[in-house]
Amino acid sequence: MEKVLSGMRPTGRLHIGHYFGALKNWVKLQDSYDCYYFIADWHALTTNFENPENIKELRREMLLDWLSVGIDINRSTLFIQSKNIYHAELFLLLSMITPVGWLERCPTYKELKSEITDRDLSCLGFLGYPVLQTADIIMYSAKYVPVGVDQLPHIEISREIVRRFHHLYGCNIFVEPEGLLTDVPKLLGLDGRKMSKSYGNAIMLTDDLKTVESNILKMVTDTNRKRRSDPGDPSVCPVFDYHKVFSLESERDEIVDGCKGARIGCIDCKRILIKHIIEFLEPIQLKRKQLEKEIDDIDQYLKNTQEKACIVASKMMEKVREELKI
Repeated sequence: MEKVLSGMRPTGRLHIGHYFGALKNWVKLQDSYDCYYFIADWHALTTNFENPENIKELRREMLLDWLSVGIDINRSTLFIQSKNIYHAELFLLLSMITPVGWLERCPTYKELKSEITDRDLSCLGFLGYPVLQTADIIMYSAKYVPVGVDQLPHIEISREIVRRFHHLYGCNIFVEPEGLLTDVPKLLGLDGRKMSKSYGNAIMLTDDLKTVESNILKMVTDTNRKRRSDPGDPSVCPVFDYHKVFSLESERDEIVDGCKGARIGCIDCKRILIKHIIEFLEPIQLKRKQLEKEIDDIDQYLKNTQEKACIVASKMMEKVREELKI
């Protein structure tokens, strides 16, 4: 069975954008692939190296979120990146052959460097994170990495590093990874900006349901619709983007007709959305509360799958050392 690998940085609670952008697909992939999913705590340090105090707790919160939406430890290999020292070794060895120019051209490197202005990111770890990402992927001979189309350049860097390694050492020990495109729905934050924990505009998977209702009622809508009697345009309304994900097609048709004809107001539209989002969140939160009671020590919970990942990684590193004659 072909392997899929993906990971997430434990930087805070997960929101519905994470679910529809990644986790929903992760759950589905468990039916068809040998899936490796890891908590990328070293990657979290690339931009948050000054405040690492709560990473252990964030690792636990992330795992609980994963399990509550359907990631299954009996169907996937779940592990913590920093508990597998082989990732660091392969990262070091790959960094010896990776041109700096490749890393400086990485779109995310340039984007985050311009966006994050409240801390100094001129450090080796931040520049070299695509190399660590490559080590994460190729360590397990993962054929596919589920990504959105905007993340394909990251996979291409990994492919280039693999090809360079094979060319330099006359071998073929790694699988050249491919992006497995994920259809990511458009879900803006509650204020119409990009959904982000740092903006405080996200609907968290763990949010109190009354808070969810209150926040949706305050959501930005079609800014040109000043009064209920004004016709609206659902195509420019962030709330309708949520309806595309949560509501039935028949409901969406009625909303479009009613909004354009000024027969329903924005509050009416939001009430329909609230019903569906609460129906979505309730079972996730119930399952999570049960998991919180059952799982205290995540290291113990992940013991078997963590060991499995380490064994696979150790075998790969034996091959790498042999090729490098060290």
